[in-house]
Amino acid sequence: MEPASDGVAWLTVGADGTVSEWGPVAERLLGYPARDVLGRPVADLLAMRNGVDSGYGEIMFRHRDGHIVRCRLLVEGTGPCLAVELSPAGPIASSDVEQALLEALFTRSPIGLILLDPQLRLMRFNAAAQGMHGTGIGEVLGLRPTQAWPEFNGEMVERVLGEVLRTGEPAIEFEKRGRPPGDPGREHVYSTSAFRLQAQDGRILGVADLVVDVTERHRAERRLALMAEAGARIGTTLDLLRTAQELAEVVVPTLTDSVSVDVLEPVLGGEEIPPGPIKGTAVLRRAASCSRRTDAPPGAYAPGEISSYPGDTPACQVLVDHVPRLVSTLTEDSPWVAGDPARRRKMLEDRVHSLMLVPLVVRGCALGLVCFYRWGSARGPFEDDDLELAVDLVGRAAVALDNGRRYIRERNTVLALQQGMLPQRFAAPRAVDWAHHMVYSGAGGDWTDVIALPGARVALVTGSTPGRGVRTAATMGRLRAAVHTLANLDLAPDELLARLDDLARALGRESGETSAGTPIGASCLYLVYDPVTGHGSMASAGHPAPVLAHPDGTVTAPPPPAGEPLGHPGPPFEKVVLDLPEGTLIVLHTRGLLQKFPAQTGAAELERLVASPTGSLQNLSLTLTEALVPSDPQEDAAVLVARTRPLDPGSVLLWDLPPDPAAVATARTLATRQLATWGLAEEEAFAAELIVSELVTNAIRYAAPPIRLRLIRDRALTCEVSDSNGAAPFLRHARTTDEGGRGLLLVAQLAERWGTRYQERGKIVWAELPITGPVR
Repeated sequence: MEPASDGVAWLTVGADGTVSEWGPVAERLLGYPARDVLGRPVADLLAMRNGVDSGYGEIMFRHRDGHIVRCRLLVEGTGPCLAVELSPAGPIASSDVEQALLEALFTRSPIGLILLDPQLRLMRFNAAAQGMHGTGIGEVLGLRPTQAWPEFNGEMVERVLGEVLRTGEPAIEFEKRGRPPGDPGREHVYSTSAFRLQAQDGRILGVADLVVDVTERHRAERRLALMAEAGARIGTTLDLLRTAQELAEVVVPTLTDSVSVDVLEPVLGGEEIPPGPIKGTAVLRRAASCSRRTDAPPGAYAPGEISSYPGDTPACQVLVDHVPRLVSTLTEDSPWVAGDPARRRKMLEDRVHSLMLVPLVVRGCALGLVCFYRWGSARGPFEDDDLELAVDLVGRAAVALDNGRRYIRERNTVLALQQGMLPQRFAAPRAVDWAHHMVYSGAGGDWTDVIALPGARVALVTGSTPGRGVRTAATMGRLRAAVHTLANLDLAPDELLARLDDLARALGRESGETSAGTPIGASCLYLVYDPVTGHGSMASAGHPAPVLAHPDGTVTAPPPPAGEPLGHPGPPFEKVVLDLPEGTLIVLHTRGLLQKFPAQTGAAELERLVASPTGSLQNLSLTLTEALVPSDPQEDAAVLVARTRPLDPGSVLLWDLPPDPAAVATARTLATRQLATWGLAEEEAFAAELIVSELVTNAIRYAAPPIRLRLIRDRALTCEVSDSNGAAPFLRHARTTDEGGRGLLLVAQLAERWGTRYQERGKIVWAELPITGPVR
């Protein structure tokens, strides 16, 4: 083959590995004439018998006189014949390499290169650096960076380069920012590395500065960092306003100079929002706003104010079609500004030049609108990347806001159910002065009660059902209703809780997946105060002990009697008797009252506050909740305070009666005389006399001595007959031919209520009659 160029030889190798063509240049290069080579295996010519590989590389041939010839090799074709190009592989001069490298660095390198002398004066820079800074070498030759490019962090650059010159330690990847003339509307970020230039004799020649435009990488890193920050900060609570403020604080000033978050009014109330477009009459309220300015309010509207857009403004279209808008250029005549006077004043004041409007959308439902603003010359207008980032951030916030809306809806449901199951007005027994206060967190499980009992007694009740939500509130309502039902049976505190525990176990079996059920674990304390004796009896089912402030100023917290929470296995409930003289302050509460403090600290603080009560009982209950319950409670809290008031001794009369039928007339006479003294109306006195006659007759006929009659004059008249027989009377309907059996039926018709209360020995049959006379 003929050579392609001087110094390049071609030879052809057949399929059998023998030389089939041999040119004169190959003869001169290796010393073999064609007659000695043609037909011979090409491997005979190699200095090393390792075959011939296709591709470009170097290979050793043996010259005819025996020395080694190093050649560059290029094999073309896949055969049966291979064309081989040989050229001498002589050494390349280092000066040529250095010259080519310098030429490439200053003409073709995409990395900016700037050379400065020891005084940090510009000596030379390449084409890439010229494009970054937008100036030719002739314009800035001999100037320092602060003089040539002051807008590119010149002072910081000179400080770093000076340190490199002084110490010889290179500076790696420090950042500088600026707006190149080719892209003045956008700030660019440059990663710069510098190293000292030094001659072989040690002379310092200057410093080299390598610059790479990392704007896109920096924007991507900023986006990831902002999304990570948003994930950590947005939606930390279920508070709608707090979530909106968290969004505003995340994006200012990283993404925007100011931002406003407006939410539909029904969202703040936890109401459902229908999917689809929002009508122009929808009411928006400002949920949050934030600005990098500190000398002026952050927005045109304060949080909580109505911030609706006029119906004909372009902003309303965002709520209609749910499509975010980017307005890169904004003037005072722009329709985005002109249609809203309040926002127009604020945008002109801030010199806003670009904005983004992004709807808060979840599952096709718009919850509100977020507006991003940029102003001044420090930052360029928003770009498509900014809008994409804003949509992601607003979408995250929308989910958190929707969670908060759902929580408000559920909380409102629980509160409505809880309050509907709690009494709007308590009974008004004379035995105590009382007040109570509830702090609602949406849990729905706490309650207090004041129940008027026969005999001028009063029951003070507090209870708490664990958990939160509608189910908890419903369980609370069932337990409270059961307490009222059992209280009307006039059961002792320990017996009442035993019956209530049976109900709790049944409720647990209803809700559990197994036959054993799930224990409800509700707690309850039931305390009965008797103003006639000045004593109280108490039983507890895993409930905190009451706090007692005695008339002498001492404060105690008697340990509650043994008792596990309702539905839990344990020993029978116990009852304790308390001495509650006149003026004793009783404070009952649920565990939620002390949630602000550790257990022991909270109990001590409660006793301290009770020891020095100020004002009325209502003020005391408010003081306790304000001091002991956090502003954002996680649990309900209930407190009930009561001050004992003993009954006037003249309002209670007691007579012992013999077990003689003649005692019925005596009892009636005694009662008639006392009723006249108390000034009861004639009809009321007549009914009371009949009730006394029937109860005494029943006791003498069926019971055992001692028999006692007691009349109690309070808001109602209570007639009590006690005996030592534990058998309870029962009401029956007598036939027309029967001579008796109508006594209790008559009592039930005349009295407002009647019943039987058991004592340690015997029982008390009582009947309560409403009276209209003044209470003495």
